[in-house]
Amino acid sequence: MNTTQTVPPTDVAPAPATGPAASAAGPGARAWWVLGVLCFVYVLNFLDRQLLSILAKPIQDDLHISDGQLGLITGLYFALFYTLIALPVGWFADKTNRVKVLSFACFIWSAATIACGLSRTFPQLVAARMTVGVGEAGGVPPSYAIISDYFPSGTRGRALGIYNMGPPIGMAMGVAFGASIADAYSWRDAFVSVGVIGVLVALVVFFFVREPKRGGLDIKKDEAPAPASTVPAEGFWSTCRMFFNRPVLLLISLGSGATQFVTYAVLNFTTLFLMREKGMTLSEVAVYYALLIGICVSAGMYASGRLVDWLGKRSKTAYAYVPAVGLTLAVPFFAGFVWAPSWPLALAFLAIPTGLNYFYLSPAVALVQEEVKPNQRVLSGALLLLVMNLIGLGFGPTYLGMASDFFRVSHPDNSLQLAFYTLIPFYFLAVALFLGLARALRREAAEAEGAV
Repeated sequence: MNTTQTVPPTDVAPAPATGPAASAAGPGARAWWVLGVLCFVYVLNFLDRQLLSILAKPIQDDLHISDGQLGLITGLYFALFYTLIALPVGWFADKTNRVKVLSFACFIWSAATIACGLSRTFPQLVAARMTVGVGEAGGVPPSYAIISDYFPSGTRGRALGIYNMGPPIGMAMGVAFGASIADAYSWRDAFVSVGVIGVLVALVVFFFVREPKRGGLDIKKDEAPAPASTVPAEGFWSTCRMFFNRPVLLLISLGSGATQFVTYAVLNFTTLFLMREKGMTLSEVAVYYALLIGICVSAGMYASGRLVDWLGKRSKTAYAYVPAVGLTLAVPFFAGFVWAPSWPLALAFLAIPTGLNYFYLSPAVALVQEEVKPNQRVLSGALLLLVMNLIGLGFGPTYLGMASDFFRVSHPDNSLQLAFYTLIPFYFLAVALFLGLARALRREAAEAEGAV
């Protein structure tokens, strides 16, 4: 049963960029400033998350861990905490101040990143890594909802596309910054430096980002706005049932999860693959791979966000066809990357799928935020992350690391290459799920028209 919860006035500050009038006029300067701050938090979120895979080789040399152990610590161990903690955090954030939840989460994962750099044994690194996952669970879902309450429908695809450039920027900065520090000093110094920056940014979010009014930009012109002090509180389980009972939301989550199975597996092992089997040095990784990640993934995120804003006005099936077409085009180039006998040729092939692999994320986030009630957005975003990260982040790197250990017995010099080839069928699984999503979207549209 739904209830009404009174929110303290301090939790809802008047934001110039929100309200029906702002919806008609478009997002204001404050909305873009908040988007920039949240994007930088996401940069740190992903930078902290990816440092371990970027610095995999020096960490392996220091702590003597296998590819399988690396896959577990960057995959399943991290994902279990990251995805499961995100649900209660999302539910709590839907009922309270989302900005404060975000700032506290940023502080936790940044402090845990410092602990990763201070770890002296594999179990210590596992514990610190899991704590990073706990903190990062409160990062993305509140940000999705905050952005959706600063930007009106029709501009959210672009705004979320810009926000989702945080991962590629974080990846690129992690490769360039982390690899450079590790090359000049040590991998431990890279973790400590990034963690200290995150603690400072958490304070900026807490003191300088305003909490927007929930659903303020979703009110139609002929409707009177609801009082800002009241927010209808949706139940935790009712939101979960709604999410998993709707084929559209379930299919976008499964399609994204299958895609992330590939993207996280590739992301978490590419640096190690390039260094160990393609002959790159850490200093070369810091320049060339950093540029590739920063440019290509950012282009994919932004282009897909703009495409769904444009094509989605004609048909919601764009949310399915944009990622399906992107993944289909990526397959031959990905195979070329794995096959390439030298790292320059490998990077040339990798540039194309690095952009196309990320055509799924902006459409997925935008569709979920459009399809649920304003006071269900954080938890629904957390449920989306639960499905796609448990499948992708949890099992992608874990699978690839174990596959590499398996092939190393018979092919010690190119075990990762063989393991990478086995990811190709997962591309086609993801495409099939997105095509199923397109059918579900057409069916919902037909039912809506029949009900009019």
